Amino acid sequence: MRDMDGQDPLAQDRLKLWLRLMKSSSLIEEEIRRRLRSECNSTLPRFDVMAALAQAPGGMRMGEISKRLRTSNGNITGIVDKLEGEGLAERVPVPGDRRANLVKLTVKGQAAFAAQAAAHERWISEILGALNADDIDGMIRRLDPLIGLLEEAGKD
Repeated sequence: MRDMDGQDPLAQDRLKLWLRLMKSSSLIEEEIRRRLRSECNSTLPRFDVMAALAQAPGGMRMGEISKRLRTSNGNITGIVDKLEGEGLAERVPVPGDRRANLVKLTVKGQAAFAAQAAAHERWISEILGALNADDIDGMIRRLDPLIGLLEEAGKD
């Protein structure tokens, strides 16, 4: 709805909300990156790749990983190369397609990711520890419809 001057009266409030969402997200991500480096000798992109692979025990093609993480194949290739070199991931041939490989976590990679995921969950709980159950529920209930709208808009 527009006011008499043709302006959206909520435009400034929406901008303030967006800035606060961005700042909150940025501060949380910065802290997670710091803790991954200092406590796990890892990086957030590496953690994200391992998380994607942990959710796909049968393996994923490189393109699937890039699509899920919304990053380039080149970035994924570099991370997978390092994980493979450390024995945390392996490339296995795709049956019926000699040109394609699936990337899977090794047993060692599964164990390493399980430890990192447990630490990550603990860190998020610590970072958001000042929020009570009502705060959390209220934020989720308000953000879910927004996320749904944005995902639908992105499909166009």
